[in-house]
Amino acid sequence: MVLDAISGTEPLALSVNGVSKQYDSGFRLDDITFDLPSGYIMGLIGPNGAGKSTLIKLILNMVRRDAGSIEVLGYDNITNEEQAKERLGVVFDSSYFVDVWTIRKVEQSVRGLYSTWNHRLFDGYLRRFGLDRRKKVKELSRGMLMKLMLAVALSHDARLLILDEPTSGLDVLARDELMDILHEYIEDGEHTVLFSTHITSDLENAADFITYITRGRLYFTGPKDEFLDAFRVVKGGLGDLDETIRARAVGIHRYETGFDALLRVEDTRDLNGAGQARLLVEPASIDEIIRLTNARNGRTGNGNAVKGVAR
Repeated sequence: MVLDAISGTEPLALSVNGVSKQYDSGFRLDDITFDLPSGYIMGLIGPNGAGKSTLIKLILNMVRRDAGSIEVLGYDNITNEEQAKERLGVVFDSSYFVDVWTIRKVEQSVRGLYSTWNHRLFDGYLRRFGLDRRKKVKELSRGMLMKLMLAVALSHDARLLILDEPTSGLDVLARDELMDILHEYIEDGEHTVLFSTHITSDLENAADFITYITRGRLYFTGPKDEFLDAFRVVKGGLGDLDETIRARAVGIHRYETGFDALLRVEDTRDLNGAGQARLLVEPASIDEIIRLTNARNGRTGNGNAVKGVAR
């Protein structure tokens, strides 16, 4: 099923077109294509090992692509790497600062990298986040490290913010605070976020778009609501798992007393009309879509599911 593309004239913060990367290990990120318009939050999701971090490294030109093109804020990320990175902010899942640096030293080290560095803005974020300039990087908690990286990313007028698993290990209050910051960041329509995470609850209310990668391939890219509306979870006893469900299911998980099956919404409309009144048909969460499209227990049906391009 192909979802309708988004119409609109928003400038693109990020454009990834036919990008592929092959590793000696055998893993391949294959033909990834999506656009992210300015002024939105896109969630980049997928199971561990799906290729999310590889894609982010390709966008940042930390590894070289084998094929395709990537434009960051209108600049080719290789031929115009300096111009692209000048307006790019990055928050990783672990610190990229020297452990013995104080926060004051962090600013001294990074401000020369950006012509648009704003000391007052950085100082404001330090106060907002409760970060003491005298503290050393190694003395900061996981949450404080994330906030320091975020303060750096937001203090040089970065127009595209890329976050790679930033909420891993954070408590719910810290994650909620981050979501509030991201919403403030995109309010003017000129700032954009690409947010890679396996904690999909962070995306339920925050993300405008979803790009879902699994097994190195693009499974879906488009509006979050269309992603969720495209699927239903069908639940029943093992005796209800008939050939109709097997044939239509994108993925099935069996357990001792029953099953969960992921079906496209149009494939669920006549299920209970066929004498299957005991079946439950429920909306699918992001977690359930990821879980069941990667189910190993009784996986069946067409693995090439939904693709809608956020353009």
